[in-house]
Amino acid sequence: MASIVLFHSALGLTTGTRNFAERLTRDGHTVLTPDLFDGETFRTVEAGVRKRDALGIPELMQRAMKAAEAAPMASIYAGFSMGAAAAQFLAMTRPSARGAVLMHAVLPLAALGAERWPPEVPVQVHVSEEDPWVDTGVLDDFARSTSAEVFRYAGSAHLFADECCADYEPTLAEMLIERVRGFAECR
Repeated sequence: MASIVLFHSALGLTTGTRNFAERLTRDGHTVLTPDLFDGETFRTVEAGVRKRDALGIPELMQRAMKAAEAAPMASIYAGFSMGAAAAQFLAMTRPSARGAVLMHAVLPLAALGAERWPPEVPVQVHVSEEDPWVDTGVLDDFARSTSAEVFRYAGSAHLFADECCADYEPTLAEMLIERVRGFAECR
């Protein structure tokens, strides 16, 4: 079974994120859920983004890297929205990364200081077709420049897989977790 480091969204380490991790744990995976916000959670993405901005991206990345040190090098790095940035960075930079699962976000490789995705690191991306937080040009460029499996879900909900979020869509969330479970089983 896989070791997975699962990073939360700007809502913080919500019960929804913990429940997602618990489902993967029940499958036999070891799942680490670092809390990048020191226990704070938020009801809206906008409020969480204010917390993200107050901490600053460099501080969040330092926290993510420190948290990843508690996991085996050969881990899958996964994240919801803001957490997808940490997962994407760690999957690109940590030796022996076994994969990346980017949910509700993807960054341009150049924003992470890279010219290309490591070809030995499989990646899945999960987004809503009309998510206002996802830049479709960046997503399309990422898909063209990698061998990513990109899953586009109907609608415009952003955090549709977090049961604590107003955007939660149970049917879409179930499809997403089943795809993540399949991905993790192969790693």
